[in-house]
Amino acid sequence: MTMFGRQFRDGLQRYTAYKCSRVGSRLLSSLDVLDHEERLESCITSLPSKAKVVICGGGVMGAAVAYHLARRGWGEQTVLIEKEKVGAGSRWHSSGLVGAFKPSLAQVRLAQSSIRLLQELESRGRSTGWKQCGSLLLARTRDRMTVYRRMKSQSVSWGIPCELVSPKRCQEIWPMLNVEDILGGLWIPGDGVGDPHLLCMSLMKEAIASGVGVMEECSINAVHSKDDRVSGVDTSQGSIECEYFVNCAGFWARQVGQLAKPQIKVPLLPCEHYYLHTKKIENLDPMTPVVRDPDGYIYLRERDGCILAGGFEPIAKPVYEEEIETSAQRCVPEDWDHFHVLLQELLKRVPALSQATLHKLCNGLEAFSPDCKWIVGEAPEMFNYHVAAGMKTVGISAAGGVAEATVDEIVDGYTKYDMYELDINRFLGLHNNKRFLRDRVKEVPGVHYGLPYPFHEFETGRNLRMSPIYPTLRDNGAVFGQVMGYERPTWFEAVDKEQASPDQPRPFKIAHTKTFGKPHWFDIVQREYWACREAVGLADYSSFTKIDIQGPEVVNLLQYLCSNDVDVPIGSIIHTGMQNERGGYENDCSLARISENHYMMIAPTIQQTRCKVWLKRHLPRNGSVTLSDVTSMYTAICILGPFTRNLLSELTDTDLSPTNFPFFTFKELDVGLANGIRAMNLTHTGELGYVLYIPNEFALHVYNRLMTVGEKYGISHVGYYASRALRVEKFFAFWGQDLDTMTTPLECGRTWRVKFDKDIPFIGKDALLRQREVGIHRQYVQLLLTDHDHELDLWSWGGEPIYRDGNYCGQTTTTSYGFTFKKQVCLGFVQNLDNEGVPHRVTNEYVLSGHYEIDIAGIRYAAKVNLHSPNLPTKYPDKERDVYQATRKLHEPQQFLGRHYQP
Repeated sequence: MTMFGRQFRDGLQRYTAYKCSRVGSRLLSSLDVLDHEERLESCITSLPSKAKVVICGGGVMGAAVAYHLARRGWGEQTVLIEKEKVGAGSRWHSSGLVGAFKPSLAQVRLAQSSIRLLQELESRGRSTGWKQCGSLLLARTRDRMTVYRRMKSQSVSWGIPCELVSPKRCQEIWPMLNVEDILGGLWIPGDGVGDPHLLCMSLMKEAIASGVGVMEECSINAVHSKDDRVSGVDTSQGSIECEYFVNCAGFWARQVGQLAKPQIKVPLLPCEHYYLHTKKIENLDPMTPVVRDPDGYIYLRERDGCILAGGFEPIAKPVYEEEIETSAQRCVPEDWDHFHVLLQELLKRVPALSQATLHKLCNGLEAFSPDCKWIVGEAPEMFNYHVAAGMKTVGISAAGGVAEATVDEIVDGYTKYDMYELDINRFLGLHNNKRFLRDRVKEVPGVHYGLPYPFHEFETGRNLRMSPIYPTLRDNGAVFGQVMGYERPTWFEAVDKEQASPDQPRPFKIAHTKTFGKPHWFDIVQREYWACREAVGLADYSSFTKIDIQGPEVVNLLQYLCSNDVDVPIGSIIHTGMQNERGGYENDCSLARISENHYMMIAPTIQQTRCKVWLKRHLPRNGSVTLSDVTSMYTAICILGPFTRNLLSELTDTDLSPTNFPFFTFKELDVGLANGIRAMNLTHTGELGYVLYIPNEFALHVYNRLMTVGEKYGISHVGYYASRALRVEKFFAFWGQDLDTMTTPLECGRTWRVKFDKDIPFIGKDALLRQREVGIHRQYVQLLLTDHDHELDLWSWGGEPIYRDGNYCGQTTTTSYGFTFKKQVCLGFVQNLDNEGVPHRVTNEYVLSGHYEIDIAGIRYAAKVNLHSPNLPTKYPDKERDVYQATRKLHEPQQFLGRHYQP
C-alpha cells in the first residue's frame, strides 16, 4: 500500500468506524459540517385519501418535482412520500458538481435550467451551497484537445461561455496542479458547485409552503392502475388514490418500478463510487475551481476548506442492490485495490495531496443506466406513471431541469425540450434484465470521462438480439454495432475464404471509430457504397421496428395519427410522419397496406417501444384496432442497386416489371423455395431496390439464394455506414438524428407529405396550418464542404455550428462523406437570428442568398447549400429511382410517379 494509503488508514480508523456505524442516527459532529443534516418540519402525519400527484422519493429530484408542481399551482394536490427522512443519505457521498456542458443539447438545456434554479433560490435567501467557482478541464492528449476545441465551437450554439487555455494558464487557475504532461485545457467560468442536501431542503420548504404534503418514514408497497392509467398507491401508512405517480426513488427506482401493477421497467444498477476527503487545508480559497482530468478519470473540488476528490474508473464494480435497504447501507467498506487507479492519478495531478491530512475515503453506491444517460418520461407500461431517475452522481446538476420538464409533461402534456434521447421509451424489456445490467454497468461509469469518439459502442451486453443470418454475416466479415440490443453490421472486412476454418467461426468484432478525422473504415465503406450505386448491395435491416396494425377502424385511426393520406390502394406504401399537437414528429415511418384493414408499419429501430406507446395511447377503447409487434418475426434483407430487379426476377415467378410491381408498392412473393415474403419496392436510401421481410424460418434460405444468384451481378455485403452515406448524400432525414419531437414537416421540406385536405383532421394539423401561415423559423438544409480535405482535416461528426455570412445560424445534425460528391456532406438546420439571438422567419431566398461555413473544432470551412435532394450522376439512370426524392420543389412535375407512388 502507498504511503498515501497508510496515512489515510491511520488517520481514519476511528472516524470511519464512527461514521459507518452511526450514520443512520444522524449524530451532529462539531468537526465536520457534512455530518450536519437538516430536518424538515411541517410534515404530515397521515396520508389524505386522495391526491392528484404522488411523488416517491424525498431526495433532491423528488424535492425538485414537488417544487415545480407547487409553482404550477398543483401544490395542494401533491403528496410526496419518503421511506426514511427527507434529504436522508450521507452528505459525504456527493460531489455537488454542477457543469453546463453535457453530451447533447437537451441535457445542456436541462443543466442550464438547474443552474438558474440554484441561482434563483440563493437570490431569495434559500441555501443551496451554490458557488460559481468555474471548472477547468485538462487534456493530456491531442484527441482530448480536439474534444475541447469542438466543445468551444459548440459553445456558441449552446450559450456556454468558455475559453481554451494553455498549460501555464491551467496552473495559474489551479496553482497546485502538475502540468508537465498537460497539453492545454478548457476553462468554463459559469460552472460551479452546490450542496444536494441544502438544495433538497430548500426546495422542500418552498414546496410545503405552497401546500405540498410530505410524508416521511412511509414506504411504497404497490402502485395500481385502472384502464392502463395510474389509479392509486398502497403504502405502509395506508392507501391513497391519485391520477399521477412520479418515481423519483433514485437508487431504488428500479425496485419501486417493480412494485407497480403492471411492473414498470427502470433499468438501473448500482456500482461502487468513491469520494476522497482531506482535512482542512490552510489558505485554500473557497472559490477554488473544480478540476476535471478525464484522461486520468479524476476530478477535484474545494469543499468547506478541504479537498474532495473522486473519479470514474474505466472498469467499475457493480453491486447486489437487493441487500441495500436504507441510505446508511449505501456506505459500504472501501476497496483500496479498486480505488488504486484513481489514487495514482490524483497524486500525479496534485502531488501536494500526499502531504495533506486525509480524512476519509467514502464508498457510496450510485445507480447507473445501461447507456449512461438519465431516465426521464412517462413509462410505456402505464399512463401517468412518470420516471425521473438515473441521475448518477450529478443529480444536483440535473434535478432542476429534469423536474421542470417532468412537471411540464404532467401539467401540459409536453415539454419545451426534445427529450427523446433521455426518454424511458428508449429501452426494451431486455435492458432491465439483471444479468444484462450487471454485465453492462461495469463500463458505464467510465463513459463519463472516456473520449467521446464518433459512433461509440459498448463492449458488454453484446450478442443479445441477432437475426437468423447473423452467424453467416459474421463469418463474411461483418463488424457489428448495437442498436436497441440488436447486432447490426456496420461494415464488412475482407475475409480470406481459403484460410478460414469451417470448424472455427470468425470472432465477433465490435465497430470502433477512434479518431475525429478520416476513419480507418473509409475505404471499406466506399467499396460498399459503390456496390449499391453500380451493382448490388445486401444489407441486414432486421433491427427496424415492424408493427402490424389491423381492425375495422384502422384506416380512420391512421388518418387521425398520420399527416399523410394513408387511404391508398391495397399494395401501396405510404411514407408519413406522425405529428404531435405542436406539429413535431413523434414518428416517421412507412406504412404498407397489406389488405383493406391491415397495415404493416416500418419505423426506425430506436422507435420500437416509443411508437407502440404512441399508437397505444390513441387506440379505440372498443378494441376495433389491434397492434402486433412483429419485429422479431421477420428477418429484413435489403438489396440495393441498379441490378436488383434482375437479381430478384431470377428467384421469383412474380412479374417485377414497373407496370406490375411499381416503385413504392408492396407484394407478397415466393423467393427461391420460400413463400410469404413481404417485399417492398423501396430502400430508405433513395437507391433502387427492395426490402424483403422474410419469416425467420426462411431467412437463411433466401439469403443464400440471393448471394448465390447475385454473384453474376457483383453482389456485396453492405453495412450501416454505407447506407448512412447514401441517405445523407440523397438528403434523406432520419428520426432521432435529424427529425425529432420539435421538428415539423414544414421545417424539413416535407410539406408535400402533409395532406391538409383529408376528411379526418390529423393530430398537429392546426399547428402546421398556423406555421404555414406565419412562416418557419428554421430550415433543414444540406451543406457540402467545398474547401475541406477529407484526408487531412478533422471531420464533421454532427453538432457543429453553421455560420451564414459570418454569423452563427444553426447546427449540423447528421453528417457523412459523400462518395459521389467527393465532399463532406452535412445535414442541419439554418435559422435567421437577430443580434439578440431571436429567430425570425426563414424563406428559401434567405437560405440561398447566404455564404455558409461550418466550424469544425475551431476551423471554419466554406460550404455550398442545397434546399432539395440533388440529382446524383449515375451510370445506370432509372426513371423510378430518380423521382424518389426526399424533398421537392413546389411545382416540380411528377411525370413518372404513377398512381401508386405517394411517399
